[in-house]
Amino acid sequence: MNKIKLIIWREFITRVRKPSFLIMTLLAPVLIAAGVTVMVYLGLQDSDDHRVLVVDEAHIIAGKLKDSDKVSFYVDQRPWSDSAFKASPYTVMVEVNDDILNTNTVLFFYKQLPSLGVQRLIGNELEKTIELAKLRGENIDAEAYQRVRKSLVMKMFDIEKMGEESLEQERAGIGFFFGYFMFIFIFMYGVQVMRGVMEEKQNRIVEVLISSVKPFQLMMGKIIGIALVGFVQFILWITITATLVTAGSALLLKDRFDPKVLAETPMTAQVQQQLGEQVAMPDMEDVKFLKALQKIDWPLTLGMFLFFFVGGYLLYSSLLAAIGSAVDSETDTQQFMFPVTLPMILAIVIAQAAVYNPNSAMVLWCSLIPFTSPIVMMVRVAMGSAPAWQMLLSMVLLIGAFVFTTWLAGRIYRTGILMYGKKVSWKELGKWLFYKG
Repeated sequence: MNKIKLIIWREFITRVRKPSFLIMTLLAPVLIAAGVTVMVYLGLQDSDDHRVLVVDEAHIIAGKLKDSDKVSFYVDQRPWSDSAFKASPYTVMVEVNDDILNTNTVLFFYKQLPSLGVQRLIGNELEKTIELAKLRGENIDAEAYQRVRKSLVMKMFDIEKMGEESLEQERAGIGFFFGYFMFIFIFMYGVQVMRGVMEEKQNRIVEVLISSVKPFQLMMGKIIGIALVGFVQFILWITITATLVTAGSALLLKDRFDPKVLAETPMTAQVQQQLGEQVAMPDMEDVKFLKALQKIDWPLTLGMFLFFFVGGYLLYSSLLAAIGSAVDSETDTQQFMFPVTLPMILAIVIAQAAVYNPNSAMVLWCSLIPFTSPIVMMVRVAMGSAPAWQMLLSMVLLIGAFVFTTWLAGRIYRTGILMYGKKVSWKELGKWLFYKG
């Protein structure tokens, strides 16, 4: 046990002291935070002023479009050619043809693609005007239509939990986030275990180490040591990134989300006029996602996350360590990597499908099978649909699979770690499992 501790400490301190670790630990959060902040900032930026020409061949638009601070409408009932539009000062031309009331389709031409917000603003303004024209054509009172035209709100309830609104899909989405986080960590640092074994094998350092420790001790020390490096790096990434994103958002976006500024913007005033009612900010407690966060059993979810996080990493890292010991270069790993990583990829696909159909048979079985359970079970745990016996069975199966794969990997590792210059096949790996000594 003391030898394993020494190997763990050696792996941890050697990697933490590397300049690449320090650079990536500091640089990655800066790049992520800068990217997120800049993307949000640019996405919320108003585009240049747009002069929108509406060619109203159907004669239903004239004088009924309202300008905003960034979009000005100009209506002309005469046809326009492409060349005339190109030579004009207008940036956008929308053709409303004679058959608009049947097709509900307009043609949108532009000189430079406007932002999605501007496209939506132009579309909403035209849609409102065209809808009023349709109501007049059918002799329907517009005010009466607005009173009865309400979107259907469907609230779901579990019959066993009457009085509590169902939030299973939202909770499943939160569980998928935990599972996706596991996938990234397991793949990233599992591959580091494989590369670390390959480097020691290529440098012949392992020949010295094997004289003092058993191959199994060396493999376990390397797996756990790299896991600790990963934990430390992820904690630092999350802490630094959250701090930088919060600070960047406060500096660049403070005016965007100031309620006083929002209330005074022409856009808000225009929306209020269109709807004919006061626009109110939604109550945060009414947001389903936030309700789902409140409904999750966090002690259970975090405890299960930690267990499956560690179990999944140990399961796959042992197999990747075995692959690293069996080959001499990364090009030789391709034939072995795909079968090992395929269950993880399948687990991500199943977990994503579980967000939309969390009670399917595929989700149930994949939450029990050890190679997919670390990711898929988190979806069921977060949504509260996994009975205690199924969670316990999944945990027992994962432990059993880890013990078996560790034994399997140890048999391959002890032989492959000292093999050089030979192309290894699946048949050769099978023989290594039965070598004695």
